[in-house]
Amino acid sequence: MRALAVPIAVVSLAPVPVAGQAPTSAAKSTGGPKAWTPPRTPDGRPDLQGVWDYRTITPLERPIALGARQFLTGEEAANFEKEENRRQNRDLIDPAKGGAQYPPGGVVPYNEFWYDRGSKITASRRTSLIVDPPDGRLPPRTPEGQKRAAARAAVQREDQLGRAQADSYEDRPLQERCIVGFNSGPPMTPGAYNNNFQLFQNAGYVAILNEMVHAARLVPLDGRPHGSVRQWLGDPRGRWEGDTLVVDTTHFYRETSLAGSSASMRLVERFTRVDADTLLYEFTVDNPSTWTKPWTAQIPMKKSQDQMYEYACHEGNYGMLNMLEGARAQEKAAEEAGKKGSR
Repeated sequence: MRALAVPIAVVSLAPVPVAGQAPTSAAKSTGGPKAWTPPRTPDGRPDLQGVWDYRTITPLERPIALGARQFLTGEEAANFEKEENRRQNRDLIDPAKGGAQYPPGGVVPYNEFWYDRGSKITASRRTSLIVDPPDGRLPPRTPEGQKRAAARAAVQREDQLGRAQADSYEDRPLQERCIVGFNSGPPMTPGAYNNNFQLFQNAGYVAILNEMVHAARLVPLDGRPHGSVRQWLGDPRGRWEGDTLVVDTTHFYRETSLAGSSASMRLVERFTRVDADTLLYEFTVDNPSTWTKPWTAQIPMKKSQDQMYEYACHEGNYGMLNMLEGARAQEKAAEEAGKKGSR
């Protein structure tokens, strides 16, 4: 998504408020608007429970060509939606018509039926999910962050014989091994499908259940300090700031599904119900070993009446077996070729 190009003309535009940030109007007896009041749980907190949908084709980073523009016009947003969905369409294989292109010999994993990118760029018409820095771009990487990125690229790079260096169960990506979901986070970021999570709450805990890889986080609200055990999804602690639920997470075991992150990342998520159908999700990433300064993104999530489904990621998955067998076959072929060359 960061490499996304938006083919739109640059025109002036008055800012449009983020979806849900402007209070939903409800007529007073005097005829004036009043702020929307969220439903409450028995302990008096805003009721954030339910299934929430965070799909959108709004890119994480603002395309460089848009400069300082934070918002699109309605016409631009409609054109972007049309062109972007065409660009990513897995059923279109004619380069002249658009559609995702795969390298020669590549395998198309799913057809278009399975994808759930979101039909709208969100009511906010934002040009990026990142709202800080103001340019809508990720901050520069630190030298350490650049070094790790280069190391990951080297693992994924193929050698001259076309053999991927990530040919062991130990160095296949975490998402592929179903240890973390590629969009479930934390932080949660829109992906190709399964952009749903369900939130449960009571006076002492909040539970966050993602459809992707059925990842679940149990967040205590009693003010206890962070523990010392590192976990794949980190060690979360929650608190209320007015009507906003704040989840502060540290002690990650390794990188998360967020590209470039490391175990030293501190993540602060904010959940605010701004109207009956919108949960404003905002997260701030503070990862000084990767980025030179913290950055913040914002996603208006929509209430869903659909149910969550189990994502049985590796049940009966013979893809991993085939990849490892293929790597062993390549190694054997190379070994046989070496023996012949030495005769």
